[in-house]
Amino acid sequence: MTASTAMPMADMPAVAMPAVDSLREPVSQGLTRPLAWRREQLARLTTLLDGAEEAILAALAADLGKPPVEAYFEVVAVRQELRLCQRQLRRWMAPRPVPVPLSQKPGQARLMPEPLGCVLIIGPWNYPFSLTIQPLVSALAAGNSAVLKPSEQAPQTSALIAQLVARHLEPDVVQVVEGDGAVASALLQLRFDHIFFTGGGRVGRLVMEAAARHLTPVTLELGGKSPAIVLADADLDTTARRLIWGKGLNAGQTCIAPDHLLVEDSVRPALVERLTREITRCYGEDPLASPDLARIVNRPQFERLCGLLEGARQRGQLLAGGQIDPERLRIAPTLLAVDAADDPLMQEELFGPLLPVLPVASLDEAITRVRRGAKPLALYLFSSSAAAQEQVLAGTSSGGVCFNDVVMQVGVPELPFGGVGPSGMGRYHGQSGFDTFSHLRSVLRRPFRFDVPLRYPPYGDRLGLIKRLMG
Repeated sequence: MTASTAMPMADMPAVAMPAVDSLREPVSQGLTRPLAWRREQLARLTTLLDGAEEAILAALAADLGKPPVEAYFEVVAVRQELRLCQRQLRRWMAPRPVPVPLSQKPGQARLMPEPLGCVLIIGPWNYPFSLTIQPLVSALAAGNSAVLKPSEQAPQTSALIAQLVARHLEPDVVQVVEGDGAVASALLQLRFDHIFFTGGGRVGRLVMEAAARHLTPVTLELGGKSPAIVLADADLDTTARRLIWGKGLNAGQTCIAPDHLLVEDSVRPALVERLTREITRCYGEDPLASPDLARIVNRPQFERLCGLLEGARQRGQLLAGGQIDPERLRIAPTLLAVDAADDPLMQEELFGPLLPVLPVASLDEAITRVRRGAKPLALYLFSSSAAAQEQVLAGTSSGGVCFNDVVMQVGVPELPFGGVGPSGMGRYHGQSGFDTFSHLRSVLRRPFRFDVPLRYPPYGDRLGLIKRLMG
């Protein structure tokens, strides 16, 4: 994910650092373990959402130019997570029975979820509210305290999160630390019990390196070049509509947006025609004037994308779109013809409204191309063939897969979300989020009765009997 916070190893910032030991103390004392405590924190977050919806939409509009509908998706994501946690929390907290072998009976084995302690959550700028608060829901449900570091590249949302958390949650439960990359770097020098980071691979490596000094476990939600494969048997009208929606969402600044298309030769012209038509249908004849198109987050990101676009324009790759507005940092959804894997557009995650279209002769070739790249966060296939879908599942690896749509997989609250390899490690949403912020403690209970002397020395000639009993 290109949505990362730069974290140079700089001088200590003037911002006061949180007292992590003090935040950890209520967890260590067991005060956060009861179901009632956890439900209270979730109720407080629900109240926070209920009273701040308009302010959240306004902050996201100020930071990213998000239209109200797209901004509301961030509120919905957190609300869904809260509802699921409130409904399932008692079940998730319950001891999980583990079978014991005959030699251990009548013992009983259990996995007991317990809080980790104080966790650090570093949020990104592309979905600055939901991707900061949603992991907080899981962390509090699991009985932890937390420090939040929202992205400074979404300053209005960062300030709003700080205000809302201070108003609705106790300071010995959650604290917000605002600031730039130096602040994030300083936070990483502290000893947390888990670090949850959403952003790009470069900064993810710095996070992991800093965590290693304290042997702190990490969850890295990163990204990569998520491909979408389109086969000749796809419904091209629906395919085009869904692809343009997924690529246009948040101006392409979505970690699971389709990064590029791998299209069977026979339908490539027809698909490009429909994609072009869908751009106009969604955003009008002048997409830069559309109220439904978000802007690029800042000028460095805008100039990076414009550099890629200009290079493609000079190489004659422009198929549709390409308009830019330097004053308002807007780029129209753009289709680009790409033939080679070493094209500049294929070197890094685009993280913007540029959509390369690459021809492939068959699904086999598309799968080969996918396997040559780093394992992506998301993989998409548009095809009516169940056999093709199974072939993609068997022949590739990715954080997640969605057939005949894009992005929608993230909207299934109980479906775990996370990457694999360079696209991330660890996962969250639903019970997987609760488990990420919990330690599943192994517990064996043994009675005093039935104390079989066979296991105690002197062993004598018992080996044969022990082999028969224990396999």
